[in-house]
Amino acid sequence: MHDRPDIAASAKGKEWGDPFTPDVRTRLYLWMSAVFVTSLLLANILGVKLFRFELFGGSLPVEHTVGMLPFPITFLLTDLLNEYYGKKAARRVTYVAFAMGALAFVLIYIGRFMPIREGIPGTADARSFEVIFGASALMYIASIVAFLCGSLLDIYLFGLFKRLTRGRMVWLRATGSTVVSQLFDSFVVTFMFFIVLQELTGGEAADVRFVAATALTGYVLKFVIAVALTPLIYLGRWFIRERFGLRPMPPEMA
Repeated sequence: MHDRPDIAASAKGKEWGDPFTPDVRTRLYLWMSAVFVTSLLLANILGVKLFRFELFGGSLPVEHTVGMLPFPITFLLTDLLNEYYGKKAARRVTYVAFAMGALAFVLIYIGRFMPIREGIPGTADARSFEVIFGASALMYIASIVAFLCGSLLDIYLFGLFKRLTRGRMVWLRATGSTVVSQLFDSFVVTFMFFIVLQELTGGEAADVRFVAATALTGYVLKFVIAVALTPLIYLGRWFIRERFGLRPMPPEMA
């Protein structure tokens, strides 16, 4: 028996289990983390499809993977997480997303070797399943490794720019950190896929000039997207302030 009421109440709580009621700051962090992880997973899964369209009457062709649709969301969320929760919290979400990406890869890999039953309407046959998930295996590995490296660099640069500008010029730390980190990301993923992983798996490594040109093309698209997302950073800050009443962390804590 406990003589003190507070200890007795604590013991009762442990016995029956206190209901978990997260505060508004925790709820927002959970939602942002969930959207972040979902965006990364879909970016890797949808990356097996390429798109192409032409601008200015066909003089400027633009082609890349469909994974570029959800992937920029991670840019936006990385900056907002860094802004309101700090670099440690942003890195934690990055590590979780990387781990979930690795888990998804393992589960997909196991799924490729499960015995298949074909002929059921609405389900994939063996060839279709392998074309989608087998052909993209190496690109998936290269993508999540590049994501981890690029995101950690983004988080570091965001905090650095925030300290140097004393919390001013939101556009500089948001866009600046993204365009620099995505240059690194683009070259890492392209170099790993076309050279490193090809050599490790017995494939034929691509020409270095081709790799550089491909990486640069992908980076130009990411650069344009990063600049286009800049207004959303301000919109996100406004929404978080008005809806949740949160304020950005001070520059000295970045």
